[in-house]
Amino acid sequence: MSILLQVSDPHFGTERAPVVRALVQLAHRLRPELVVLSGDITQRARASQFQAARAFMDQLGAPRLVVPGNHDIPLFNLWGRLVRPYAGHRAAFGDELEPAFRSAGLMVLAVNTTRAHRHKNGEVSAAQVARVAARLAEATPAQLRVVVVHQPIDVQRPQDEPDRLIGHTAAQDAWAAAGADLVLGGHIHLPYVMPLPGLARPLWAVQAGTAVSHRVRPGAPNSVNLVRWHAAERACAVEQWDYSATEEAFVQVRVTRLHPAR
Repeated sequence: MSILLQVSDPHFGTERAPVVRALVQLAHRLRPELVVLSGDITQRARASQFQAARAFMDQLGAPRLVVPGNHDIPLFNLWGRLVRPYAGHRAAFGDELEPAFRSAGLMVLAVNTTRAHRHKNGEVSAAQVARVAARLAEATPAQLRVVVVHQPIDVQRPQDEPDRLIGHTAAQDAWAAAGADLVLGGHIHLPYVMPLPGLARPLWAVQAGTAVSHRVRPGAPNSVNLVRWHAAERACAVEQWDYSATEEAFVQVRVTRLHPAR
């Protein structure tokens, strides 16, 4: 069995210390094969916030795949935003903005959907869509095929439509046809698992809430997702774990069972 822990939108600089401690404890207990950090690592792309995020990820004790979010590009430093938008991210997590991870049970491909000229909205280009599709086609039958973005590839509520990834239609079509199973995202701080309709192959959007920030939405506490993949049965479970202030721990609140096509 392969286990992937999705952590999103921690917004370091706004983190809650008890929640950070509880998430480290959860990771040590579950021992994931991979931790995915799907953007908005920091609140204002400051060096100290990236350093805190890196220290946190180091504590989790697992391989990691990190993709930037729109908050990880300087907002008020216009020179930095235009000339070196990813300097802080690269200093903390390396030069690769679209990392990949492969194991016997997982193929995970990151897509940088941020743009320095956009304040909030995300975009996926035709070149990115084609590159990811080509790599997905190389997956083995035993691998769960996962794409990681920051802005959601699809939304459930009309009020979230402005936050949906620009280029989402072409990406959904191409990635489903190439064999993708899940697209992990964040940005809107709302956790859900959503089947994407009308595609050549079943594909699900898996959205995460904010992992440790106080910037939660009403009815959506701090949360993370755990993906369990049983290759032999072709069974995938997406578990939502919410932070409980009463228990001072993350607790499992929902399990969505999926059966990806071969």
